[in-house]
Amino acid sequence: MGQPSGLPHRETWRSLLTGRTFLRGLLLATILLLAGCLQISGETTTIDLGPDGGNVSTSFVGAEGSEERALALDRPGVAAQVIVMVEVRSGDLEVSLLQPDGAVAFVTASRPGAQVTRSGVVRADAAGRIRYRVSARGARDGAFQVFVQI
Repeated sequence: MGQPSGLPHRETWRSLLTGRTFLRGLLLATILLLAGCLQISGETTTIDLGPDGGNVSTSFVGAEGSEERALALDRPGVAAQVIVMVEVRSGDLEVSLLQPDGAVAFVTASRPGAQVTRSGVVRADAAGRIRYRVSARGARDGAFQVFVQI
């Protein structure tokens, strides 16, 4: 008995399904890999550190994703006053300040076309770093600044 005309053989179906499964797996792996990183185009960052604190200032053309960053103070466990400013022309931008245990101390979220400022007390981790997470979704023409005073 032959195959009905117009229907591929079983092996062809298997290869199509295997190919689609492979491509789906590759797509999922790429999405998961990119979900943990921040893609920034046109980034300009300046860092200024002193004995009583410091600041980091970043501007960019476009940003997408999320990434944890740190400002090294070399003062383990010190409590610091932190001020965060964010702004974007369009899209979403958030800067979350993290306590040493990873808990979020506070979040500063953008409003397109306006500068948003928040402040709070954050402890440096055991390595003396103030950690923060930058998250962007379709952010365009933006900037964020993190000021730390000990």
